[in-house]
Amino acid sequence: MKKHLLSIDDVTADDIAALFETAAEMHDVQRREVKKLPALRGRTVINLFFEDSTRTRSSFEIAGKWLSADVINLSAKGSSTSKGESLRDTVLTVTAMGIDGLVMRHSASGAAHQVAQWLDIPVINAGDGTHEHPTQALLDAYTLVRHLGSLEGKHVAIIGDLTHSRVFRSNIKSLAKLGARVTVVAPPTLMPSGVGPWSAEAGFATSYDLDGVLAGDNGPVDAVMMLRVQKERMSGGYFPTAREYTVGYGLTRGRLAMLQPGTPILHPGPMNRGLEISPDAADAADSLILDQVSAGVAVRMAVLYHLLAGEEAVQ
Repeated sequence: MKKHLLSIDDVTADDIAALFETAAEMHDVQRREVKKLPALRGRTVINLFFEDSTRTRSSFEIAGKWLSADVINLSAKGSSTSKGESLRDTVLTVTAMGIDGLVMRHSASGAAHQVAQWLDIPVINAGDGTHEHPTQALLDAYTLVRHLGSLEGKHVAIIGDLTHSRVFRSNIKSLAKLGARVTVVAPPTLMPSGVGPWSAEAGFATSYDLDGVLAGDNGPVDAVMMLRVQKERMSGGYFPTAREYTVGYGLTRGRLAMLQPGTPILHPGPMNRGLEISPDAADAADSLILDQVSAGVAVRMAVLYHLLAGEEAVQ
């Protein structure tokens, strides 16, 4: 692996395989009575979050602590950025205290890449604007691999608010590296501009017809990933009403019945129940949403281990 994890571009298919192998071992820790490994004892990791988060922040904190690292959580509201301090001064001040790794979430796309230019320690991107969320994509793929086995040739449908989704942008890269075929579905107003040339280059298909995709127009669907409608990033009317969005693009009870038995359902969370996903789908037997949460801790433990323990420690 490279020094930082800023994008899925920073990992190869072999890197992902190595991370998943480590994550499988880390997953076993969750079943132990004492959930501790000494791998990062004496290391200090700061989680610097400029955006609200529950799953990502908590799982990085648990991951670090289960590896015996000292973990400190900082938020924008509790830092000097609320007093006008620049991002550069904030991260340089924090790292001057002798930390070993920085996990950062920021509302600006490219913020993690910029911070990595200023620091000599590993930087992990926990989500930057509408750019990427690499560890989420890794845990999604890890969850699917555990459920389906190899993703080579599997057809994954990603549905929802693509325009504002950093999860989608990371997932199309990670799934492609693992040999999956991806179709993305969204209303025209939530399909990213310029998606045609981009999809041709990256190798994913696009559609505005969710029912057609689920019915197998592009081939049988092996997994469905629903994306949250990110209302907080919307400044205009991307769709007339919530009900119309659900009718056109929600995973309703009727669409749930269209899926082949055993088709896994994923959602990166938090969910808008009744909007992009119905309670029936969220709580279905084939829903892997809570599996994703569990996998998130294991995968983030693996990422911290590979980046902070050193390559010699993971061979």
